[in-house]
Parts: sequence; structure tokens; C-alpha cells
Amino acid sequence: MIYFDNSATTQIYPEVLATYDQVATKIWGNPSSLHRLGDRAHQLLEASRQQVAQLLGVTAPEIVFTSGGTESNNMAIKGTAIQKREFGKHIITSSVEHPSVANAFNELEQLGWRVTRLPVDRSGRVRVADLKQRLDSDTTLVSIMGVNNEVGAIQPIAEISDLLVNYPNVMFHVDNVQALGKNLWSQVFTPRVDLTSLSAHKFHAPRGVGVLYKKTGKMLTPLAEGGGQERGLRSGTENLAAIAGMAKAMRLLLIDEAAKAGREAAIKAKIDHFLRGLAGVTVFSNDDATFTPHILCFALSGIRGETLVHTLEAHDIYTSTTSACSSKIADEASTLSAMHVQAKLATSAIRLSFDESNTLAEADQFIAIFSDIYHHFAKINHLGE
Repeated sequence: MIYFDNSATTQIYPEVLATYDQVATKIWGNPSSLHRLGDRAHQLLEASRQQVAQLLGVTAPEIVFTSGGTESNNMAIKGTAIQKREFGKHIITSSVEHPSVANAFNELEQLGWRVTRLPVDRSGRVRVADLKQRLDSDTTLVSIMGVNNEVGAIQPIAEISDLLVNYPNVMFHVDNVQALGKNLWSQVFTPRVDLTSLSAHKFHAPRGVGVLYKKTGKMLTPLAEGGGQERGLRSGTENLAAIAGMAKAMRLLLIDEAAKAGREAAIKAKIDHFLRGLAGVTVFSNDDATFTPHILCFALSGIRGETLVHTLEAHDIYTSTTSACSSKIADEASTLSAMHVQAKLATSAIRLSFDESNTLAEADQFIAIFSDIYHHFAKINHLGE
């Protein structure tokens, strides 16, 4: 089996699964309980928070545990909009965000907020000049993803941060679900970032757990009321086993990060070079420093993306049609549409996404199998004629 769908989800590290099992069976008290079982659970919860904070270079009180990237994004966006509504109701995002961001903005727009969706260039990146032009005295929030989940474009977060230094009252949220462990963290997480989102299952930890970083001093309105866990921001009994597993996975992920990212980049470069030599194939992910090393999006003209995904699956190669969160929706990819890719070509796109477990041998095997698939479809679609 070749698994090239790591941006959708990753396989849990064995060591993380062992931690999860141990905590679930031996430290099962509620962290909010007053007795010693609860105290033991609370100590582990806070130790996990401290480890995550240290790995991200922030402080423990700035870490809020959530159920994943979707909840973190909604907390950041809606919590900010509601908290700051008396100061202004203009919020800004990009036209290429993950559905958990895009749909949160759609909902706020229906509730009366004024939403600006920045366009992107043909590489899928926003222009800082466009953002500068749209900022005004009513703006309270800017939310721009760090790494695009469909094509892998790295957004100019550092440049946006420089711009927003002059707008201290504007909250800056970055969806960094696709960015951790790819040797580009300093590009997408700056001192000006107020809020950032992470999802554990993207880096070999359990599903159903994530992180929202909230800078000290910044205020959010909670989206759910309850027992006041997570400093009142996210009520509900914490998923301690998953949180402890996530903290361990993050530590393991960041060991030899540059070397791991280099191996992923080598796999991407090899397949990218092969694909660009084929008539009828369009590659949307550049092989340069403006794109992440682990995502490669391309299309085979005339073949729908889901057809190609299932054809590869028949050869035990697993990929996806752009974003796995919306891949079952029969529509062109939102990012490619925003990049002005023709709808027919956009519906042919698929995404390969790598992690440190993938190898160049797998790249060679993919190339060999895809060559056969390509020639089969080429006869049908008269490619190269």
C-alpha cells in the first residue's frame, strides 16, 4: 500500500497509541474532580499543556485544548467577531480557506457582519497590497490560512504580520492545520499572530483533539457554556487520553523536522518532474519555497478527479480529490476556482500529500503505475495528439 493522503489524516504513531491506551486505562479521573484521581488527571492535563506550549514557543495559559481544527477555527473567528462587535463588524479572510473558516465567515455574514474575501493570484496566494487596501476603521479580524490544504501554497503570513503591526486592534488568526512539522513554522507563526489553529490527527495523534493558541491578553467570547473548563473558553470534560497523545505526537513530529521535510520535498520533486513531462497534465503546486514540501496537486485533463482517485486505489495507492473534507461534493475545488482554473480542469484535480514515512521507492512505484494509467486514459482522450 502507498498512502499519499496525509493531509486528510495521518496514521497514529505507535508510541502515541500506547500513551493513549495507558492514560485511558490508568488515569481516567475527571481533571475537574477534587479527589486524588482528579488531581492526578489535572496534573497530566497541565503537563501536556506545558509541553505543547514549549514546543510551539508560547506559554501554557495560551494553549486551549479543543476537538480539532474545525472547532479551533470556529472559536477563533466567531469568538472574536462576537467579542469585538461593538468596535466594528468588518472581518477579512481569503477566497481559498478551509470550509471550517469559509463557512464560519458565511454564517457571520448572514448575521450582519461585513465580510471581505481577498482574491488570490494564480499560485493561490493573497496579495498583501489587497489586504492593506481593504482594512478600515471597522475591521476587527483578519483570518488567513498558513498553508493551503488543496495546493499547498504558503501564504505571506510574515508580510501580513508586518502590515498588521500598524493595526493593533485587529485580531489576526491563522489556520495552521497543514503547517506543523514541515520546517516552515517561522513563516506562518509570528509574534503578531493572535490566534492559531492545529488539528492533532494531521500529525500522527488521535482524531477528535486539537489546539487553539490564544495570545495572552486577547479576549474571545465562548461559543458554548458549561462547566468552565479551559479557562472558561471551552467547556466540557477534556479528552485527556487524546490530549496526552497529542502532546507526545507533537514532540515526536518535531524531532529532526528539517530532515523529515527534506525527504517529503524530494518525493514531491521527483513526482512533480515526472508529471510536468506528460501532455494533458497540469500541476498546480509549485516546487519552490512558496509551497509546502508535502502537497502536490495536479489534474489529468478529461478525467474527473474521483475517477483517478478510484483508479489509483485499485492499485493500492491512496490519494484524494483536493480537500478531503469536501471531496464528496460534486463541485470544482474552491482553491482552484479562486486561482481562475477552468471548472472542467478543476474537477479533474487530485491531491497527493506526503509525510515522513513515505519514501522515494514509493515515488518510483507511483510513477510506474501512473504511467500505465496515463497511457490508458491517453488513448481514450487522445492526449498528446
